[in-house]
Amino acid sequence: MTAVLPRTIWAVDTGQLLLLEEEAARLGFSQRLPADWLREHAQAGAVHYLFPAMEHWLSHRPEVSPQRRCELLLTVRTGEEVLSLLDVRPVRFEELAETLETTAKADIAARMRRTLSVREWAEQDR
Repeated sequence: MTAVLPRTIWAVDTGQLLLLEEEAARLGFSQRLPADWLREHAQAGAVHYLFPAMEHWLSHRPEVSPQRRCELLLTVRTGEEVLSLLDVRPVRFEELAETLETTAKADIAARMRRTLSVREWAEQDR
């Protein structure tokens, strides 16, 4: 079964993002950042962005399916933005307020397309 994904971008603060990442770890989702890495590298007062890219089903784990595999535009402590993936349960999006204007979403989507991945960023001389 495939649901229609919301074609929008949600803004989350670092605290909300950490809770989503911790839940993904607790549920054994494959696309997530380690919470310790996020605590160390995410900019504390930043806003980060989630874009649901696909619906992900685990036939062997129906209790945690579906998941929304999201592109995550993450602001790190240096002020740079990096791209990651995060699997999120659909119910979590019901808890997030829709706060972005259409033009802001278009700008964020464009930044996602040209941003280094977390891995590429970490491989630079840091």
